[in-house]
Amino acid sequence: ARYERTLTLEVWYPATLQSGQKPGGEYRVITRDPAVLATLHGQAVRDAQPAKGPFPLVIISHGYPGNRFLMAHIGENLASKGYVAASIDHKDSTYDDQQNFASTLYNRAFDQLFVLNEMDRLGGAGQPFAGVIDASRSGLIGYSMGGYGVVNVIGGGYSAKPKFQNLPPNQLLEHRGAANPDYQKSRDSRIKAAIAIGPWGMQGGFWDAEGLKGIRTPVMFVAGSVDDVSGYEHGVRAIYEGAVNAPRYLLTFINANHNAAAPYPAPRESYATADPARPNSYAHYADAVWDTVRMNNIFHHFATAYFDLHLKGDAAKQAYLDVTPNGKDGVFAVDRDGKPTAKHTYWKGFKRGTAVGLILEHAKP
Repeated sequence: ARYERTLTLEVWYPATLQSGQKPGGEYRVITRDPAVLATLHGQAVRDAQPAKGPFPLVIISHGYPGNRFLMAHIGENLASKGYVAASIDHKDSTYDDQQNFASTLYNRAFDQLFVLNEMDRLGGAGQPFAGVIDASRSGLIGYSMGGYGVVNVIGGGYSAKPKFQNLPPNQLLEHRGAANPDYQKSRDSRIKAAIAIGPWGMQGGFWDAEGLKGIRTPVMFVAGSVDDVSGYEHGVRAIYEGAVNAPRYLLTFINANHNAAAPYPAPRESYATADPARPNSYAHYADAVWDTVRMNNIFHHFATAYFDLHLKGDAAKQAYLDVTPNGKDGVFAVDRDGKPTAKHTYWKGFKRGTAVGLILEHAKP
């Protein structure tokens, strides 16, 4: 049965500080172990006066479980660069409200589209974000189950027979299945670009070749090459390769696992959670190989370039995406004044040696 769902959002936006206001603030957040609270420190000021817009909209969707603060770093970063970023607490899917997985399988795409509609409404005349939000230029960021939702929202209709046990009852997934003509008509033209980080579902048979052909929205996939949750070769990479009708990128963090790029660094409060009977908070955020702050910063770099290109029409940002695919193969060659020479092929915006461990691939429709 369908039912009313109340969703809490955290919204970051470009703002103008008043006299005496200083940037910075704290977030009190529930961690992977719901019994443990943590304090995050950011640059945003709550309820600051919005700057004059309108600004493109980016919707952020966490994994299972997660919450609206899990990717607060990219929310703040995008707001500082001229975007409104709305991050969702997905009901039945947060650390303190983790219900049957079937609910997330069914509701995730609907939640993302509902938030798009509501943020569009809130940006209308007489509404709180009037003149601030331009939802006609919208983007999506989804991590893990958020990425699962993103793939479906941008045209990846579910297959008829997923290879998974805990499915929603009564064939509910067929509402957004590739074979449903109503679903095929449901692509939202307001969504101009999307980023799916470690999207879950391919190994569970939620997509097949025909379903992935429905994706036409520009999309960037982000993954760790040893992702043992969503899979890499038969998971994220398979989605990237199957989306044959979409302009697409795949950014790979070599030897990173499922936590590549998305979660904020493990808060210090999570370090002491050593009770084997309780969720391992630290492992929920951290990666065994990569430093989380570095991954977050790299993701900010590419998300900015990608959304500036597609949501703002800034063609100059294409240069940040046109790179030698394997970062280790780039040639760093500058003259005494620091200007690139003709031999320079290193990734734009990266210092010498810092693109090692990264691969950025591109495929046209």
